[in-house]
Amino acid sequence: MREDTHHGGGSGAGGAGAGGGVDHEFLALERELTLLLRRARASSGEMARQVHPDLEPAAYGLLAFLDESGPRRATDLAAFIGVGKATMSRQLRALEQLGLVTREPDPADGRAWLVRLTDEGRERFRTVRRGRRERYVRQLAGWDRAEVAELARLLRQLNARAEF
Repeated sequence: MREDTHHGGGSGAGGAGAGGGVDHEFLALERELTLLLRRARASSGEMARQVHPDLEPAAYGLLAFLDESGPRRATDLAAFIGVGKATMSRQLRALEQLGLVTREPDPADGRAWLVRLTDEGRERFRTVRRGRRERYVRQLAGWDRAEVAELARLLRQLNARAEF
């Protein structure tokens, strides 16, 4: 079956143009996001292994959040990542065993604990993150800084509206 090759004329997010054909703008968006996400998953696994050979790829984002936000409660981390308490507890145990995070009493609530990066965890994470940023700089060397800023703005807007 051959797709309609008409460009433009798409109407809305329903996936079909006004005449019932393919909405090429959203088809192109889906194709590019699929490729980007596939590459991001592979890159996340690679970066996680660079932080520590036994680090799960999903935990890399957790380290990034802790580096940016500072110490957090496990419930806050679970909500940010979008996982349940049991999954977060398992991930935190693994990160503690690797020496990347530690738990400390929450000064605001003696019954609660805060999770923070260890010095080693912060150093390992930031080393890998610097390498990733250097790769972005090389890949986007031909782009104007305003284009990079616009891409970041659009991605932030997309992420803010994402439903998971």
